[in-house]
Amino acid sequence: MARALIVEADGGSRGNPGVAGYGALVRDASTGELLAERAEPLGLASNNVAEYSGLIAGLEAAAEIDPSARVEVRMDSKLVVEQMAGRWKIKHEDMKRLALEAQEIVRSLTTAGGAVTWTWIPREKNKDADKLSNVAMDGETVVRNLWRTTEPDDPAEVSEPAVDATDAEAAAAPAPASAQAGRPVRVLMVRHGVTDFTVEGRLDGRGGPNPDLNKQGLAQARSVAAGIAAKTGDLPVRFIASDLSRAQETIRPAAEARGQQVEIDPDWDEQNFGEWDGELVRDLVQHKDFARLRDDPTYAAPGGGETHEQLTSRVRDALRRAVESASDGSVVVVATHRKPIMVVLAEVLGLDLAHAWMLAIGPGSFTGLELWADGHGSVSFVNDTNHLRATRGARAQ
Repeated sequence: MARALIVEADGGSRGNPGVAGYGALVRDASTGELLAERAEPLGLASNNVAEYSGLIAGLEAAAEIDPSARVEVRMDSKLVVEQMAGRWKIKHEDMKRLALEAQEIVRSLTTAGGAVTWTWIPREKNKDADKLSNVAMDGETVVRNLWRTTEPDDPAEVSEPAVDATDAEAAAAPAPASAQAGRPVRVLMVRHGVTDFTVEGRLDGRGGPNPDLNKQGLAQARSVAAGIAAKTGDLPVRFIASDLSRAQETIRPAAEARGQQVEIDPDWDEQNFGEWDGELVRDLVQHKDFARLRDDPTYAAPGGGETHEQLTSRVRDALRRAVESASDGSVVVVATHRKPIMVVLAEVLGLDLAHAWMLAIGPGSFTGLELWADGHGSVSFVNDTNHLRATRGARAQ
């Protein structure tokens, strides 16, 4: 039976815009027990951006506790509550993007059988979330998954069966997540950070020059590491990257922070663009066949390029391997490229190539998925760049 949860969220900015941070917590609706806490600094941001960021963090924590939960969101921001409830319009571009991220999480909860309701509360009744947001503005990150330290009251809630001691082989090796009925595997896909090719607008596939991250990209990699820590907390994490240096450089700081190695899987590489690799896109658009590379899944660029169908086949295999080998309760973090992320989202959402191109996937962004053993899945968020705010703020100064 789905759990009933309460999310309390807040955010603040000392200067508006100024030094910002968010706080969020999750309680059991029946007992009031505190189940999770989140706080994260945001660098330079506005109050409204911080409040939306707190909402997203609270929803993500609730979905982690129970992907099909019935959630009541309580906030003292009338603006956020009314906008998320659909009664007020959203005009600011930053808030539109954040609202879309929140709506993706809401959609995943409702698709799984849950529900989300919105409640405005006065500031004095939101003190715990406000306290966490002030902790974040002081520069501290908080990720506490308190529900993992308590035993369930109802034995029926224990989903893992006892291991038969006579089955030595089964006892020696934990079952992969694909064998854990009803428990999805969390996949966090990270697009690589910025290279000089990214800035210049050049094609850069698996057969091309393979540039490293530039100064901005290296700063994004540090922000990616902080963002991964905030999203995964104390959960076990497996790090996978494509064979291209920019993907490995983007995820390496996060892996090193946990004392882990990055696994390399070339099937997560960007599409091979043949002799067009390294060319400026603004020049290639004049080529009579360039539109076919975008629109025709069977077309390969000249000089040994790869079709979209070939790309889809290997990315599908890479995702299957990553999910099937995931340990129970872990998060698989994959550093890859725009088109592989497009492929995965298209597979989960049932999009054709023309509609997949409409998905925005920025450098250094996060895309979150929950994938079940039966092949079904849900998209928790797309193009999340909250963790990059400090990087953008520093660059603007």
